Amino acid sequence: MCGIFGIVNPGHGMRDALRTLASHAEQRGCDASGLAFHRDGGYHVWRSYSPVRQLVRGFDPEGCAVAVGHSRLITSGEGDNQPIVRNGVCVLHNGIVVNDAEAWVSIGDQPRQRIDTEVIAAIAAKHLRAGGDPARIDRAVLEICHGVVACAMVVPMIGKLVLFSNNGSLYVGNLRGATCISSEAYPLREIGCSDVRQVTDQFATDIPQGGEFLERAVGGTSRTRQLVPALISTSAEERMLEYPRHELRRCTRCILPSTMPYIVFDSEGICNYCHHYRLRNVPRPMSELQELVAPYRRSRERDCIVPFSGGRDSCYSLHVITKELDLRPIAYTYDWGMVTDLGRRNISRMCSALGVENIIVAADIAAKRNNIRRNLIAWLKSPDLGMVSILTAGDKHFFRHVETVKRQTGIQLNIWGVNPLEVTYFKAGFLGIPPDFAERRVYAHGWTKQLRYQSRRICAMLRSPGYINSSLWDTLSGEYHRSFTRKEHYYHLFDYARWDESEVDRVLAEYDWEKAPDTTTTWRIGDGTAAFYNYIYYTVAGFTEHDTFRSNQVREGDLKRDQALKLVRDENRPRYPNIKWYLDALQLDFGLVIAAINRIPRLYAPCAS
Repeated sequence: MCGIFGIVNPGHGMRDALRTLASHAEQRGCDASGLAFHRDGGYHVWRSYSPVRQLVRGFDPEGCAVAVGHSRLITSGEGDNQPIVRNGVCVLHNGIVVNDAEAWVSIGDQPRQRIDTEVIAAIAAKHLRAGGDPARIDRAVLEICHGVVACAMVVPMIGKLVLFSNNGSLYVGNLRGATCISSEAYPLREIGCSDVRQVTDQFATDIPQGGEFLERAVGGTSRTRQLVPALISTSAEERMLEYPRHELRRCTRCILPSTMPYIVFDSEGICNYCHHYRLRNVPRPMSELQELVAPYRRSRERDCIVPFSGGRDSCYSLHVITKELDLRPIAYTYDWGMVTDLGRRNISRMCSALGVENIIVAADIAAKRNNIRRNLIAWLKSPDLGMVSILTAGDKHFFRHVETVKRQTGIQLNIWGVNPLEVTYFKAGFLGIPPDFAERRVYAHGWTKQLRYQSRRICAMLRSPGYINSSLWDTLSGEYHRSFTRKEHYYHLFDYARWDESEVDRVLAEYDWEKAPDTTTTWRIGDGTAAFYNYIYYTVAGFTEHDTFRSNQVREGDLKRDQALKLVRDENRPRYPNIKWYLDALQLDFGLVIAAINRIPRLYAPCAS
C-alpha cells in the first residue's frame, strides 16, 4: 500500500526525473518515506517521517549507481519505516504480507521489527545463504508470503537490484540509458521513458557488489501524531457501550421501527416504505453487460477500472469482473484514513490472488482525520442525527479520483460494485428530507436534490459553528464530484448480476477473505467509521443501517422477517474494538465521547428494566 520508485545508473540531469517519480509515489501514501542508494563506494539507507518530496528535495542521484525510494501509506508497524534492512538485504515493499506471523514460523526465525516487510528480507537472505538460485528469489518469497508483494530488493551480496511483483504493481522503463522504476506506468511515461513494461516475474539488474548498509534517520526519529493507534482496551470502557433491547413498534412486513423518519403504518401495520418499494435486485441479463464492455476489451493490456474499497461487494465484483467477464482490470482504491487494516489486508488478498494491479490514491491521512475530529467535536456540541453523515464526507473524493486514474491509465471503462440494497433513506430523513421512492440509485444525483440537502446541512451547521472549519471545502468538493460530475463509460455490476449474500460469502471464502472478530456481519467491516455512527443511530433512534438493509432483503423475498429480526439483534451490538480504534485514531477520549452520546435524548420511550 505504498509507492516505489527509483533509477539505476542515473546520468547527468536525472534529478528532475527522480523528483517526478517521487512526487507520483507520494500519491499512493505520504505518511513516511525512505531512500536506498549507492554512492562513494557504499550503500546508504535514509528513513524519514516527512513526505517523500521533502526527502528527495536536496538529493541528486547523479553519481549514484542506484537510487530507489519509497513513499509509505502506513498500515501496521508505524515505528519501523522502509527501506527495511535485514541480513544484508534491503527491501522496499508495496503491499501487505497477510500471513507474516506464519511466514516467520515457516522459516524458523523471528522478527526484530514491527513491520510485515521484514519477513521478505529474511526469506531472501536465507534463500541466498543456503545456496539458492539468485534468479529464484521471487519464488522463494512468494511460495511463503501471501498477499500483495511488489518490491525492489537491493542485494549487495550478489550485486543485484531485484524487482518482482505478484499483482503487477511495478513497472520499469528506459531513460537515456538508465533503468527507471515506478509502482505505476504513468510517471515513467511522464518523464519520457521508452519500453515501459510491467514487472511480474523477477527482473534483475547489476549494481555494485559487496558492502554494508549505513542507516540514517532524516528529519527526526518519530512523528508527532500516531497514525496506527495501538488498541489498548479496557473492560470499563467496553461497559460504557449501551445495548438496550427495544420494544419499538415495527412494520409487520419488514422490520423498520416507528422511529424511522417519515414512516407511516396502515391499518394492517405495514409501513409506507414497503408500500412504495420497487424491486431493486432484479438485474438485466449478464449478456447485455458483455456486449457493452466488448468495445473496451484489450487483448494483453488492462482494460477496466474497478473502484475497490476492500469491502465485500467490491471484492466480489473484482472476482466476477476478472473471472466471469474475463476483463483485465485495475483495482482503484481511495484511502482516506478510515480504511481499517482488515480492509487493507483483504485488498491485498484479492489483488494478489487475482493478479490485479492496485492503484492507490491516498489522502493526507492526518489532515483527513483532523477534519473528522473537528466535525465530531462540533456534532457533540449540538447532536443532530441528520448531521451524522458529515463524519463520512471525506470519502467522497473516491468519485473525483476515479477520473484521475482514468486519465493516467488511458482506461475509460469503469465498473462499480455498489450494492443495490444499501439505500437507507434515514440519513437524509433525519435532516428533514422525505424519502424519494422513485430514486433508483443508492447515491442521489442532481442539482435540485443536492441544493436541498446542502441547505439543510447549512442550517444545522449554524446551530454549531464548529462545523465552519478547514474541512468545509473538502466536504463540499467531495459532494460535488459525487453528485454533479458527469459519469462516462460507467456501469454498475449489480445492474446485470443479482446480489446474493450467500453466493458473495461463498466466493469470498475461496480467497480466505478475512472477517471481523467483533461481529457476525461481513458488511462495512473494513470501514473504520461504521461501528461508531451505527452506535449513535441505535442509541438515539433504536435502529441502524442494518435494519434498513435487512428490511430491503425482506421486501426482495431474500429473507424472512423473523430471520431479519434475529440478524439485526446481533449486528446492532456495539463493536467496541472498532469504535475504540476510531476514537483513538481521531485522538478523542473514548469515555467523554461515549458518555456524551449516551446522554442524548432518545426518540423512543426506554423499556422498563
